Amino acid sequence: MSDTPNLNEQLGVSSIVWRLSDLYPAADSKLLKDDRTWCETEATAIHDEFRGRVKTLEAGEIFALVKRLEELEVKIGSLATYGFLNFITQVGDSAASALYQMVQELANACATKTIFFKLEWNTIDEDRAKALVRDEVLAPYRHYLTSMRRFRPHQLAEGEEKILIETNLVGRSGWNTLFEKVIGHLRFGDKLRTEEELLSELYHPDREVRKEAAGDLTDGLGKNNHILTHIYNTLAADKMISDRLRSYPSWISSMNLSNQVDDATVDTLIEVVTGRYELVQRYYRVKRDLLELDTLFDYDRYAPVPGLPDKKFSWDECRAIVLKGFGAFSPRMEGAADRFFTESWIHAPVQQGKRGGAFAHPCVPSVHPYIMVNYTGTARDVSTVAHELGHGVHQVLAAEQGYYNGNTPLVLAETASVFAEFLVFQAQLKLIDDDHQRRAFICQKLESIFATVFRQVAMNRFEHLMHEGRRERGELSSETLSEFWLQTQQEMFGDAVTLRDEYRIWWSYIPHFLHTPGYVYSYAFGELLVLALYNIYQRQGDSFIPAYFDLLAAGGSATPQELLSAFGISLSDAKFWQQGMEVIEALVAEVE
Repeated sequence: MSDTPNLNEQLGVSSIVWRLSDLYPAADSKLLKDDRTWCETEATAIHDEFRGRVKTLEAGEIFALVKRLEELEVKIGSLATYGFLNFITQVGDSAASALYQMVQELANACATKTIFFKLEWNTIDEDRAKALVRDEVLAPYRHYLTSMRRFRPHQLAEGEEKILIETNLVGRSGWNTLFEKVIGHLRFGDKLRTEEELLSELYHPDREVRKEAAGDLTDGLGKNNHILTHIYNTLAADKMISDRLRSYPSWISSMNLSNQVDDATVDTLIEVVTGRYELVQRYYRVKRDLLELDTLFDYDRYAPVPGLPDKKFSWDECRAIVLKGFGAFSPRMEGAADRFFTESWIHAPVQQGKRGGAFAHPCVPSVHPYIMVNYTGTARDVSTVAHELGHGVHQVLAAEQGYYNGNTPLVLAETASVFAEFLVFQAQLKLIDDDHQRRAFICQKLESIFATVFRQVAMNRFEHLMHEGRRERGELSSETLSEFWLQTQQEMFGDAVTLRDEYRIWWSYIPHFLHTPGYVYSYAFGELLVLALYNIYQRQGDSFIPAYFDLLAAGGSATPQELLSAFGISLSDAKFWQQGMEVIEALVAEVE
């Protein structure tokens, strides 16, 4: 295996691990066992006391019931967070896996007992429901209760809903856990590298290193292709069945409804982004010339442009860069982010058994978020830390809204993270005087924007073909999925990047398609929204900052359009999305 422990030591991340004791002292602690028992008891008590009575309750009684349900979900959320975070850094550990499975089973059992509330609330007459939510006693849960009724046309009978919850562990949840275990156990090439190490080498300045890493990734995925293809097909079929039972008109409808945006808004976003694919092609033609290559292959996409210092940033240097960028915007943002470093809310080292990638987990309002990264010291990793800390700050501020109102719709969930990343980029750019270094640094940022906007929409187009194909053709072969992948990627790159045959199966390691179908367009949504917000910030200066923090602190207490109304933004207007494209085009033109 590669020399990961030494790299962790060199970068100063070996000891940067999260303190899960903020949730529970240990996996076998009495507190964890007591909370599990309490959840089982409370779910049963709520069921026995209120099932069949929701339509007869007055506003005060509904408030008391929702409060109890929220407290139950907070406790389940604490258990689920501990189980997940304990598992994700040691996916091969049987005890961690068993605990993770246990808390999922507990969550499902409690959901089965309490599903009656959502179902009965949604069957209340529309006029009576409106009258109830207008009552001031329900003001704290007004948006939550109103939003719940959006799913009214798509809910099933109580017995059917219970069956779907009960079978989730051997359905979608179980297959996703299998995917995590397969990918987490994979070791690639003769050096037995992890997925994260391999993906990091695609950014290496040496072309042969990049080519070898791409080959090792293809080989490793290919050896497990039959399993991964089956997982993809099974989860696509699971969604197909669920959508059919719930009468959703398309594969993306449930995600749009969850995001509280209409199909037309999402269609407009997709059309604007795909309509500007030429920006990607313009950039990569320039990059091909800057790298002095006759052909830019798929493994060359992330090669550093000449002029960018090939430097490894220690963890302390990363922390200083990120906090300085945040502080230039607001000391409040800097202080909120610094707590993640000082209070052990981050897990940073690359280690065997740890899942690749990065995320910020909101946990529950009464504790704090946790951040996971796989830090290898690159400038890209510094941006990733800034990105995830943006999420973390957002989650800390939104916690003021409580568990139900603090969950931000996915289309706004990327706002703070992308904004944070852009702040750090702008702070670093101001320090660069050398033209070659400046161009290289802008290229690096452009590629990050492309990955967030254009690549995510291209992946959305892959998902569209996959789900539509699964519904029209039945089970899809690996070859068919690979054709979908190449087609949608090539539409973005045009003739600027040559996609080799080996690149065909690179769809198979991407978890977003499986965990949260339809999610990926939210990245493009967030990036273009942030570019527009940053323009507003540049025009308004410090007067923008309070409104921005109000947006973050609002969490999910209103619809995305309502939350953005303070900035004069209309999400259904293509001209709004084009504003973001103009910023991207300006950066491309500067590189050109």
